[in-house]
Amino acid sequence: MFDQVSTRYDRTNAVLSVGNAALWRVATTRAVDPRAGETILDVAAGTGTSSASLARNGASVVAADFSEGMIEVGRQRQADNPFVRFVQADATALPFEDDSFDAVTISFGLRNIVDPKKALAEFYRVVKPGGRVVVCEFSQPPLSPVRAGYSAYLKYGMPVLARVASSNPAAYEYLMESIQAWPDQRALAAWLREAGFERVAYRNLTAGIVALHRGFKPERPVVVEETPAKPKAAAKPKPKAAPKAPAAKPTPAAKPAPAAKPKAAPKPKPKPKADPASGASAGSESSASTVPSEGE
Repeated sequence: MFDQVSTRYDRTNAVLSVGNAALWRVATTRAVDPRAGETILDVAAGTGTSSASLARNGASVVAADFSEGMIEVGRQRQADNPFVRFVQADATALPFEDDSFDAVTISFGLRNIVDPKKALAEFYRVVKPGGRVVVCEFSQPPLSPVRAGYSAYLKYGMPVLARVASSNPAAYEYLMESIQAWPDQRALAAWLREAGFERVAYRNLTAGIVALHRGFKPERPVVVEETPAKPKAAAKPKPKAAPKAPAAKPTPAAKPAPAAKPKAAPKPKPKPKADPASGASAGSESSASTVPSEGE
């Protein structure tokens, strides 16, 4: 299909976009921010108009496209540009080594790829760590009045302009359906994050008819080799303490002996009574009885 429209492709785009195609290209170039000495991959580059814009600051641009007819026209138009090189390539299987490009960009081509998520994964693979990816694509206007007017233009206005400007008007009949079926800005941003890109952001162009998305491939983490730690000496086992003897129960204090009762004073012995048989002392009156003598 693109081979059939390659000769008048750029003019048709200018007419169908009502002159906005040039403004969108400038915005895309600024988002990529090409620098002298960098290598940039422009996917779905078509005839190389966007590639020439990227190469103005001295960056080397690889213009990749699936259509052989587009590449042939582009080589003719950019024959005098030493910074642009054309390569026929499938966006879902890019013929480049990993980490080859400082930036990857695609303008109005991601929507035409059968598996756009696979293409984003390929962009991630070939871009260098710290590099950026920029996607310029039709989107969904957030304001309902703009969205309604744009839908009417796609349905009624674009077919008329395509018949006037294009060498193959029938090739643009798919355009309305593909734009309306394309996910909105947030969904495309989510796809970029799923592919691995970080710091993903987007901004609307022409009231959201077109959206410009950009993301960055994370830098590789710095791997620090750690010196293996010396093995610690095995700790000597501490001797087990001897089991403590059970504490002796305290002996109860002896009860004090009861105080001895004081002994009773000895009773005085009775004086012996005088023997009646003993004689009275001299001078005493004799009162003894008479004992009869024998012979009386």
